[in-house]
Amino acid sequence: MNNNMDIISKLSEFYKVFGDNTRLNILYELLNGGKYVNEISEKLKMSQSAISHQLKILRLYNLVKYEKRGQSVYYSITDEHVRGILEYGFDHIEEIIK
Repeated sequence: MNNNMDIISKLSEFYKVFGDNTRLNILYELLNGGKYVNEISEKLKMSQSAISHQLKILRLYNLVKYEKRGQSVYYSITDEHVRGILEYGFDHIEEIIK
């Protein structure tokens, strides 16, 4: 029983990450392919510092991965599980608002 409570608690925390518009916008941008912080920043019209802060949270929950390329950092969706969660969520909302 205790193990199920731990899993539910962790899942609840995981889903809270999706409750932030900036983080969802970043993830939406990354669904179309990896990007550098400055590309995300320009697209969302936000400072690179603000984007980096949100990317740190997304990394903490293993939703994005990064790769250092020279002085820049390149971000992408971690894997197909994350891609599926996002795509199913977006599809669900699009069906609701039709």
